[in-house]
Formats: sequence, C-alpha cells, structure tokens
Amino acid sequence: MSEWRKDVGAIVLFVEDLDRSKAFYQEVFGLPIQMEDADSAVFRFQNTMVVLLRTSAAHELIGPAAVASPGAGSRFQLSIFVDDLDAVCAELAKKGVDLINGPLDRPWGVRTITFADPGGHIWEIAQDLPRPEGS
Repeated sequence: MSEWRKDVGAIVLFVEDLDRSKAFYQEVFGLPIQMEDADSAVFRFQNTMVVLLRTSAAHELIGPAAVASPGAGSRFQLSIFVDDLDAVCAELAKKGVDLINGPLDRPWGVRTITFADPGGHIWEIAQDLPRPEGS
C-alpha cells in the first residue's frame, strides 16, 4: 500500500436544520464559520474541519449510499479532551446545553460528559483522570 497521511482533515455531519446547527456550533463551541454556502457551513476544530451539510445535499455526496434518518440512533461520537471538565460543564450549562450523561468517572481513566447537537450528533467532553500512584 502506498504511503498516505492518516490525519483526519474533515468530518461531515448531515443536518436537517442548517441554521439551527450553525447557531449551536457558534454558541456552544465559540467558533466562527470558516466557509459556508446555501447547503453547508464549515467550522475548524484545531486540525480538523467539521462540515455541517444539509441532509438534502448529502445524497449527492455519498450516493448511492443512503443517509440515515435522524431517529436511527447514533453510530459515532466525537470527543474533545480538556484540562478542566467541570469548568466546561458549567459553561455548557450556562449556554443551555442539556447533557445526555455525566459527569462520569470512567473505568478507563477519563471523566466525561456527553451531549447532542441539534442534528443528533453526540459530542463527548473528556478529561484524563490522575493515575493512581504506582500504575
């Protein structure tokens, strides 16, 4: 196999209500729109672009594969690691973000919260927990 970069450059999320989703990303994550057109908006998370694409335009992008309906359930989760989960949790609460779960200390050594964006995409905010001495 030829050599190719293994960096994830962009993640495309299919959304039914582009305006509502754009407002959510601007407010909750505090990010400006990098690019947009009538069917999409692009936000930059460090080295990864998150593209919000109207579901009606997604068929052209992925066809002949089907776009799942919003009620089909989540098939992935996007995670952001932070230094102070409780501070982020308080900030999200001020912005009216309802948590799906958390804060929870997970057995694999992270403290997490999860919430959904308006399109139903699940986001996790995670903080590494201190390792017990001797491990």
